[in-house]
Amino acid sequence: MDIRRKAVELSRRVVGANRRRALILGSAGVLVLALVGGGVAFLLATRGELQYKTQSALRKALPVTAAAELEKRGVSLSSPLKCRDLPGWTKSKLRVSCTGTTSDQKSVEVLGTGEEKTHKSYYTILVDGRPVVENAHCLGPDCKGRQG
Repeated sequence: MDIRRKAVELSRRVVGANRRRALILGSAGVLVLALVGGGVAFLLATRGELQYKTQSALRKALPVTAAAELEKRGVSLSSPLKCRDLPGWTKSKLRVSCTGTTSDQKSVEVLGTGEEKTHKSYYTILVDGRPVVENAHCLGPDCKGRQG
């Protein structure tokens, strides 16, 4: 009988230890899932903001941000860029084009777009017909803390 009691007691200890281990692992698993889920939710929530939510805001900001981007790349303008709405723009599909000249008389064209549905913006800058920036997600000071 004594051996039987010891065996029962030992099995209870093992089962108890396994339960504790399972409880700890289960809690850790739930915590990991919560953190991953929270991270995914955060990424989905923060990806959805357009920098410029209206055509007017994009048109007003583009000459400043494009000039700063060009300056950062060693290209100076002879005068501020002039911007206009591109045909086909809507409240959900922003389209702006800016033109100007560099200080050494090369043509500059800037294209900026924003899509409300995809929450993405793209910017391209051509100097003398050659791309200096292609499909960047931000320009100049708008790129602080972001990759462009």
